[in-house]
Amino acid sequence: MFYKHNNNYTVESVTSGHPDKICDQISDAILDAYITLDLKSRVAVETFGGHGKLVIGGEVTSKGKVDYVKIAREVYKEIGYNDELEISAHIVTQSPDIAMGVDTGGAGDQGIMYGYATDEVPEFLPKGIVLAHKLAKRLERARKNTNESERIKWLRPDGKTQVTYANGKLQTVLVSAQHSPDVKLEEIKKEITEKIINPLLSEEEKKTVKILVNPTGQFIQGGFEADTGLTGRKLMVDTYGGIIPHGGGCFSGKDATKVDRSGAYMARFVAKNLVASGYGKEVLVSVAYAIGMAEPLMIEAINEKGEDLAEIVRKNFDFKPLAIIKRLDLRTPIFRKTATYGHFGRKNMPWERIEKIN
Repeated sequence: MFYKHNNNYTVESVTSGHPDKICDQISDAILDAYITLDLKSRVAVETFGGHGKLVIGGEVTSKGKVDYVKIAREVYKEIGYNDELEISAHIVTQSPDIAMGVDTGGAGDQGIMYGYATDEVPEFLPKGIVLAHKLAKRLERARKNTNESERIKWLRPDGKTQVTYANGKLQTVLVSAQHSPDVKLEEIKKEITEKIINPLLSEEEKKTVKILVNPTGQFIQGGFEADTGLTGRKLMVDTYGGIIPHGGGCFSGKDATKVDRSGAYMARFVAKNLVASGYGKEVLVSVAYAIGMAEPLMIEAINEKGEDLAEIVRKNFDFKPLAIIKRLDLRTPIFRKTATYGHFGRKNMPWERIEKIN
């Protein structure tokens, strides 16, 4: 069965200051720090934060030593928050039962991973996902911009965006942006519409789209002051917006022996290359692993016509964890930058390369 996305869907994105994304960034910053010190570090770090407290937990096996608290504070400040956090860390070594299988090149867990690509836009993603991320990025850029004419001085770090398509046309754009208490809703709506939304719309879309800005009326409290955050809770923002299935495992804080991350990256890599090579306008790839085993239990690939592409995949791509790590160069500290605005459709990421398929 092919989970082809139809012309009616809604997708969302969030800014770097969203509570869940704060946690993703801290987890991936810790991962990058370990990989910088020891390429073969095994890391599974999760972060939970809210209301003045932050807890870092997980399993790490590495020759490197990392200051979790220092990294967390630095990331938090770089995002744009200045309040103090009470931080605690609880990290142990990887379970020897799991390590036994990983030591021999096996998968670090069981599970199902999916990869998807479409020729709809240059990013090989549905256009709604690309637009939602662009809107969220513009919020961050407008907040941090040093150019006074482009900066929106009352913006704060937290924010969410959402777009709805009906019959293939953009129907609604929703932006919720955290702001300082001294700005009126009328100004918020005007500036967000003019500086964030309109530059991304066609002239026709500007005439027909419904725009919603801060529909509750105000968004003063944000980040950990307003809500709790947890690593891996924005799975659909990280991947394909819920348009296709998700295996369930998150990415952030995990090194590449964890197939939740590396298997999903490889599946995306394969799907994109199949579309780029003309094997379909849309391609869905799925792979399944057993913990401790290197060979996948299943590899499937199908295009929008229902054509089975699995043999082409098996001929051209090796899904064993160590082969994925080597092909996609996943022992480099590149992961914190993936923790915001989606893991796919990004320039200069190895799983986004286009290569020739025989």
